[in-house]
Amino acid sequence: MLIRGAAKKVTIYLNEDARGAHGPLHNSVMEFLMHKSVAGATLIRPHSGFGSHHQMHSPDMEARAEHLPVRIEFIDTAERVDQILPTLYDMVTDGLIEVQDTTIVKASSSEKPSQNAAYLKKREQKAARLMRIFLGEADQWDGEPLYDAIVKRLRMMEISGATVHRGILGYGAKGHTHKQSFLHLSRDLPVMISVIDSAEKLDEAAAAIEQMMSDGLIVMSDVEVIRLIHAPS
Repeated sequence: MLIRGAAKKVTIYLNEDARGAHGPLHNSVMEFLMHKSVAGATLIRPHSGFGSHHQMHSPDMEARAEHLPVRIEFIDTAERVDQILPTLYDMVTDGLIEVQDTTIVKASSSEKPSQNAAYLKKREQKAARLMRIFLGEADQWDGEPLYDAIVKRLRMMEISGATVHRGILGYGAKGHTHKQSFLHLSRDLPVMISVIDSAEKLDEAAAAIEQMMSDGLIVMSDVEVIRLIHAPS
């Protein structure tokens, strides 16, 4: 499975009627990629297109329908792409191969462990950092609550976890008291977001959050973390 970070995207442009050693070339390329355990590949049939001969091909043109363009795309690590690219170069005798640097922002799998899988309770202990972000419930970012936007940003940065705490009473540097009661419903109750991760990741997260806040407080503390994990063995 691919992981977050730098990768390579390869796009191969072929004609549907291009032949390989054992049938249509696009089938041969897909089988080769599967044999090489590429993370995943997609064969796309566009509606129409033209190439270096500047002749339009589309399903509406019956005489040229078999010459429709097809596109194969896959993303993998730079090492894997460098490994299989020479063979692809030899296979594609009539077409185009494009390689681009890309960045994987999210790579996840919905596979669930087997019902018969054995579970273990693991214990991890290590040094970490605690970041606490203090802001107001009414603070906004791009039309949505700031605390919601901050949690989304932390999730996209793959921070291990974040918790939003909603206060019932508090005051800040301005000395204004914010509270909630039956007679007084404050629209700007205090909110705190607590986050625990490595020092390096939280330094990066704090820099991003600072750009989003116009008024608030970010507090860092060194902590010792004991993590208990109940997971398949």
